[in-house]
Amino acid sequence: MSLPPGFLDELRNRVSLSGVVGRKVTWDMRKSNQGKGDFWAPCPFHQEKSASFHVDDRKGFYYCFGCHAKGDAVTFVKESENVGFMEAVEILAREAGMPMPARDPQAAQKADRRSQLADVMEEAVRFFRLNLQTGHAAPARDYLARRKLSPEAQARWEIGWAPDSRVALLTALKAKGVPPDLMVATGLIAKGDDGSLYDRFRARIIFPIRDGRGRAISLGGRSLDPNARAKYLNGPETELFDKGRNLFNHAPAREAAGKGKPLVVAEGYMDVIALSEAGFTATVAPLGTAVTEDQLRLMWRIAPEPIIALDGDTAGIRAALRVIDLALPLLEAGQGLRFAVLPQGLDPDDLIKAQGAPAMQRVLDEAQPMVNLLWRRETEGKVFDSPERKAALDKVLRAALKRIADPSIRAHYGEDIKRLRWELFGQQGRRPPQSRASGPFVRGQKAAPEGPTGSARASILAGADAGSTEQLRLSVVMATLALHPRLIDRFEAQLERLHLTDDLHVTLRQVILTHAHDPDPETCGQRLAQAAGPALETLLLQSHVQIAPPIRNRDDDELALMCLAEEFAKLEARRGHEQEIAEAMEDVEGLADEGLTWRVSQAVAAQQRAEKSNMEDSSDMGEDRAALSKHLQSLIDGQIWVKRKG
Repeated sequence: MSLPPGFLDELRNRVSLSGVVGRKVTWDMRKSNQGKGDFWAPCPFHQEKSASFHVDDRKGFYYCFGCHAKGDAVTFVKESENVGFMEAVEILAREAGMPMPARDPQAAQKADRRSQLADVMEEAVRFFRLNLQTGHAAPARDYLARRKLSPEAQARWEIGWAPDSRVALLTALKAKGVPPDLMVATGLIAKGDDGSLYDRFRARIIFPIRDGRGRAISLGGRSLDPNARAKYLNGPETELFDKGRNLFNHAPAREAAGKGKPLVVAEGYMDVIALSEAGFTATVAPLGTAVTEDQLRLMWRIAPEPIIALDGDTAGIRAALRVIDLALPLLEAGQGLRFAVLPQGLDPDDLIKAQGAPAMQRVLDEAQPMVNLLWRRETEGKVFDSPERKAALDKVLRAALKRIADPSIRAHYGEDIKRLRWELFGQQGRRPPQSRASGPFVRGQKAAPEGPTGSARASILAGADAGSTEQLRLSVVMATLALHPRLIDRFEAQLERLHLTDDLHVTLRQVILTHAHDPDPETCGQRLAQAAGPALETLLLQSHVQIAPPIRNRDDDELALMCLAEEFAKLEARRGHEQEIAEAMEDVEGLADEGLTWRVSQAVAAQQRAEKSNMEDSSDMGEDRAALSKHLQSLIDGQIWVKRKG
């Protein structure tokens, strides 16, 4: 549904962001200044002890200097409660006493049906809980006692028992007046080919499955019959339940992770319960399937580096390797996985019962980064006693690294792989690789050239990383768009595709994109400048920004349009050049051949063509552009010298 103009602004004015966030955090009163609406706390989105999460109550925005989470009250509710945009708006509207606008009849009907299904699920949970206390549930109670689950723990997890009857739940729901179509829609009641209805769960211990909001969305059942076709049985996919997009124990684990507990991913219900009861309360599990991409993203929303705790058997190792293949393309800076492999033949529940929680803690403390598991997968049990076998290993590893989208992470993986490869093959008489390279297994470096001029060494880039030149261009782009807001919609797509690493650029892009379709372009610039605040002021104070032609000629949108088109072309050409070089370097297995040399030369030529100005320089603008070009070239020279000297 769409919201009327001004509704969100009124909502944000009525709710206090510090009040919304304050339910999830503990403010650092030594650092906060409540009188000025300035609040600081440990971030609720990632594990930390220092107060790096900042709330500006007057502007209505928050920002974490650790994980870079940012947004307003609606965004915070979305992220912290794991709800959709409209659900977050509804939550805040109820708090503010604002009636929601009239909803689309079909959407309202669908939401009402989901609420009805959730109510039926709650009735079933209560029914199974009561049955656990009956005489025919004695085997189930004995089993839970052997698993060291006290009655209090059983109550916390709402564990129940499904009687060994085809119609026990069916009869109970009929007595509550639940229509048959709702029973079937929940997945609790199955429908036979002859149209008859019967209970899906029979003679099983029942575990309720709840979503991130705490609503019962399905059930899991554990059979006590050793001859059962399936030891564990989950409810089917329904309007409420998508097993590939939910996690067992999601909401409690998210809350515990927000308080500093490490997020642990186990295999099944009993593992989660055993770990949580032992104090590892931020524990989740996939729902009867291998971890999916949606579940992986959900884990990263809870914690930046989940620990995959897998059984120490062949099946557990295979599960770990499947997760690696799934995670490689999704890796981002500060967002990864670690793997804790348990002793052979033990699962978390067994280990805790046999050796206690400290033994499990030691296993988690020794969790390995994903690159180690990747290396182990490709090398364990194999012999590399010939050049052909070594080359085959290199080929497989290069293929795996190419799946990593982030170039920085790919480079760091390459460095670790080089180190592990060195340790395996033990190349004698040569020093192990120390310097950073574009990919794994790169041999040799050319001698460093003479140093740059004194002015270049004194430049702001003399000690910077290799992306500093690109940062200069990005600064000019951000400043130009901020001062020429009529052009934002022309370059919206290119702006969204930019890979930004500087917090200042990230903040400005967010502000600029929010004004991409401003209905009043005449006053858009004022509102944008007010929203950007100190970030824009800081950018405009930079010397290379001040001398840029579109900044000095703020009323000339045509000049700004041409400059932006040129700068975006140069940025894209540079990225293409870097990608081609990186891919070429990954193919190096000895000395570069003529084909590789040609690829590199073509990439350099393409970049040089893009670097040439697409406009004719004239008068003062030509002088300005020449000054900027000379300044950039000096910085580039200094950057190359420093990189090679390093």
